[in-house]
Order: sequence, then structure tokens, then C-alpha cells
Amino acid sequence: MRIAGAALNQIPFDWQHNLRTIREAIEQAKAAGVELLCLPELCLTGYGCEDLFLSDWLSVAALDYLQHIRSWTNGILVCVGLPVRLEGRTYNTVAVLRDGEIVGFAAKQFLANDGVHYEPRWFTGWQAGQTGTVAWGEQQWPIGDLVFEHRGVRFGFEICEDAWRPDTERPACRLKGRVDLIVNPSASHFAMSKTDVRYNLVLNASRNFDCTYLYANLLGNEAGRMIYDGEILIARNGHLLHRNQLLSFKEVDMECVDVDFATPLARAEAITPLPVPDEYRELNQALSLALFDYLRKARSRGFVLSLSGGADSCMCAIGVAEMVRLGTLEIGTAEFMRRAGCFTAEDILRIAGPARAQTDQEAAGPQDASYAHSDAEQQRQQREITGHLLTCAYQGTVNSSDATYTSAKELAESLGAVFHNWGIDEEVSGYVGKIEHALGRELTWQTDDLALQNIQARVRAPAIWLLANVQNCLLLTTSNRSEASVGYCTMDGDTAGSISPIAGVDKDFVKKWLRWAETELHYPGLRHVNALQPTAELRPLEDNQTDERDLMPYILLNRIERLAFYNRLSPAQVLATLVQEEKAYEAEQLKTYVKRFYSLWARNQWKRERYAPAFHLDDYNVDPRSWLRFPILSGGFTQELNSL
Repeated sequence: MRIAGAALNQIPFDWQHNLRTIREAIEQAKAAGVELLCLPELCLTGYGCEDLFLSDWLSVAALDYLQHIRSWTNGILVCVGLPVRLEGRTYNTVAVLRDGEIVGFAAKQFLANDGVHYEPRWFTGWQAGQTGTVAWGEQQWPIGDLVFEHRGVRFGFEICEDAWRPDTERPACRLKGRVDLIVNPSASHFAMSKTDVRYNLVLNASRNFDCTYLYANLLGNEAGRMIYDGEILIARNGHLLHRNQLLSFKEVDMECVDVDFATPLARAEAITPLPVPDEYRELNQALSLALFDYLRKARSRGFVLSLSGGADSCMCAIGVAEMVRLGTLEIGTAEFMRRAGCFTAEDILRIAGPARAQTDQEAAGPQDASYAHSDAEQQRQQREITGHLLTCAYQGTVNSSDATYTSAKELAESLGAVFHNWGIDEEVSGYVGKIEHALGRELTWQTDDLALQNIQARVRAPAIWLLANVQNCLLLTTSNRSEASVGYCTMDGDTAGSISPIAGVDKDFVKKWLRWAETELHYPGLRHVNALQPTAELRPLEDNQTDERDLMPYILLNRIERLAFYNRLSPAQVLATLVQEEKAYEAEQLKTYVKRFYSLWARNQWKRERYAPAFHLDDYNVDPRSWLRFPILSGGFTQELNSL
């Protein structure tokens, strides 16, 4: 049997869009002679509908729209994910359709409730071994823990989280010996190196449960924060039959393989490991795709960036340039511009030319394309598109250095971005003068240090917001995860923006990634920022302000953060771990850093609550709306820190 999975780039309750991609996947599968097609989890509604899953109308509408798909399934069996609401409870299900009929609904048994997942808020897990009935008009279909058959092949389901449970609990343990094929429609979010875990999960399942295992994931930035890599894996008895390229700019990635179910295949003695994932390249592809999807789904006309010349803003600028480069390499210049939705037909014809609708890298796939270098004509097109999509501004003060100005200017010009330069000293002086007059005293660095720093960052926001509004663009916020942890930012200043693309990445990784991008991605304009110490440049230049002097070494900050909130250790346990690990530091110095981290963390939760939406890129983040909740008001670890 020729079986297939299709990764789909969906949008929450955008029925027209979601039905279009579903139909395209089915048509591609039919054209390829596929007999059984698996589509991703909740692909009809989108996975990210959140509290709308608690509404009766959403599931009713999904069941109504499912009827549109029935006529598309003549000659093929298709698995479509959608919510079903029964007696006031919502179930995460997969409808099995064949030859214009609905055969039944398989229901998810285990719900994800850790990290970025809150599924039990919306869904009820189905009880193993139980069945029920779904009604639509006068028609009824079975729902629950079901086994299906297609052309002599018996198959059952695990839906995403079902497969992440122990082998003694998951649905596969009850399907072993009863089915030839396990189908897994998923919405498994991207995190760096996660594909390695998922690969082993699928191959070990096929080996341990003596079956063929078909896995299909969602694709792209679906709802704003989560990114899905569109992974499709097909394995049999521990042998990999097919794996696609991840994080594609396509809206539909259909992948198929022939499986001879009639001929036994010996069980693999061991799982062949994947090469170690390149996290720099993974992040580059994920960030690029996330920005592209956010741009077009928000119906924006581009990005505006306050380009300080520092590491964070430079990474955001490279992210937009790589979005253009990788997207045009994979799907072609004209198609990229059409999908972006902010170019006129005249723009497309002028930049892409009449015959450049097809990609030069179509056979290579997105990850291979990221290694490729564009020819001169492609580079011209990419620079022109970047100039249309990215506007940068350097907003200097008397405390800004020539080094950061040069870094910002040369990088923007090397990318083809629009670059503006203006000063804000007059505005800063105006606000300072008003407050000095109100208080009847002079503001000085000795008495008003933080306030004088904050006003500079805050004064930058109105002008850059105005520019973004006038151009109908998204304003990029440049904060990283390390700054968010300790509140090293100015609310309504450098935190102002529409999206915060790198807020899920720590500062040490940002610095290392930029050095990699300079050489591996060939961005010589990064040589300036890679030679600089990270600094806010808010104090007088003679102070030689640096981030790490204000805080602590970033590598230590990141380690404390991970021990505290990923490993969930107490302050005393964190300190004890650091004393064992960090022999280059005295115990008293480590104690000072631990106290500083926890104190800054606890008092700055209100800032994290107000950050612009951030992409989830690492295995954890500090966004209270997706991964880590913490009280705005608390004891601030006072007793715990005093006991140190």
C-alpha cells in the first residue's frame, strides 16, 4: 500500500484557508497514487484555537465543514483532525474518511499538560476501550478507541501525546498484534534538537510494537507563538522508510512511501541514529519561517526595527534577511512575494521577472537550500525584497558610540534594508527638564541612575512606533530570554513592539549564533557587532557600561535560570550545584549571583507579563502565557535567599 503523511500550514478557525490546504494535500496524494493519507492533528480547525475549543459552535462548525471534505476522498482514505463536542465535553479526534463516506472517529486518550501545553483545559481524554456515537443530522458514526481496516491493512491511532507516554500505557501497547499500521497525526511544537527525540520515539514504536508507524506533524507558525516543523516520519519494525526535510516554506508538504504489508520485515536490531542536530541551522530555519508566517497571517506590510548595532537587534535583522533568502530559494521569488501578501503584481514582475515563479532549489528541500549560496541575480532580488520588507533606524544619544552606529549602518546596508539615523537627545532633555522643574532639583547619575537610563530607552519608542504605524508594519522587539529573566530592559522602551522573535533564546546563544552566521551564512556585516561587548549604552561613555558588569556573566545567568525553572530547584539547591560545577568562581561570588538572579526575577514578573508575543524556539522559555507562570506579587524568595 502507498501511504502518506502531509504537513499542513494552518490558521486557527480560518475555514477557507484550512480547507484549501486539506484539499490540495488530498489532490497531491491522489495524483501520486496514495491509498491512505494522514493529515495533522486538529488540522481542520487549527491546533491553536485555545478557549474557543470550549465553545459548542466551533465543534459544530468543524463537523459541518468536514462534510465538504467527504466528496474529495473518492478513491482514497484520509485521516482529518478536528474537535468533537459530546455532552459538554470536547474531544480531540481524527475522522477517517473513505470514498465520500465517514468511517468513524478515533479519539485522543492522553492530553499534553506540561511546558507550552494546556490541553486538559480544553479537552477530555478518551477512555481506553470505550466507544460512543457522533451524530450529524440523521447520520451517525462511531467514535472512540477504534481499529479500522483499509484494503486488508488493519490500523489504529495514537494522536500526538498518546505516543509520548510509557510503552506500558500508550494506545500502541493495546494495538500490538491487532494492527499492521499505527497512524499518528500530531501538533508537536518545534524546539531545537527535538527532532532527534521524535525520530527515536517513532522508530522505537515501530520496533517495539511490530508495526509500520506513520507520523505527520503540523507545519509553520500557526497561531503566533508555537512553530511546527512539519516532520513526516514513516518507519517499519525499527527501520526508517521515509523522513522529510523540516520547516518548509510550502503550505503543503505531502510525502509518501510504498509499504509491502504482505511481506514480513525483520525487526531492526538497533535504531540507526540521526546525525547530531545543528541547532544554529535549526534555529535559523525556524526563525525565518516563523517571521514569514507571522508577516502574512497578520496581513502586515513588513517589519520595522530599532537597530542599535548590538547583538539582539542585529540577530533580528539577520532573521528577516534569512526569511527572504531561504523562502525565495525554496519556493521561488515570485511565489514568496505572492504569499507574503504585501507586494503588488507590478512589484513581483519587476523584481522576480516573468519566468522566476519556480524555485531553483525545489528538489533540494529547505534544509539543503540553507547551505546553498544564491547566484548574483538571486542576491539582487533578495536584497530588493529585504529593502521592501525591513526598515531600520539607529536612534543615537550622547551615550551612543561610533562602534554601534557603524555596526548598525553597515549591517543594514549589506542586507539591502532601508536605514534611517536620527538622534533623541533633544527629546530626552525635554523630559528630563520637565521633571527637574516639577521636582525643583537636578537629576544626576549619582541620584537617578536607572531613571536617566530608562528615559533614553523609553524616548526611542514613540518615533519607531510612528514609523511602523505609518508603514503598516510590525515593530520588532529585540529582547532576549536572559534579559527577560532579570528584567534588564525598559518597559515601554526597548520592550515596545508587535512581536519579540528572539525572546525565547538566551543571550549567550545569541552571541554564538551571530559568530556562526557571520561565517557560515556569509554575513560580513556582522563583524562589527561580533567584536563588541554587549552593552545598553545608556550611561555616559566613560563608564564603559556592559551588560555582564551590570548583571553577571551570561553563561552563569543562563545556568541559574535553567536550574531554577527548568530543573525546578530551590535557591539552595541551585547554589550547591553551581559550587560543584563552577570551580573558577569563589562560593561567595556564586552566592552573590544566585541572590541577584532570584531577586531580579521575582520583582520583574510584571515585565514578563507585558512582553510582546515571543516565538518558542528552545526547550523552555520564560513567557508566562506559554511556558512559565509565576505570581506578579510574591515573597520574592526572601526566606530562601536569607538562608543561604
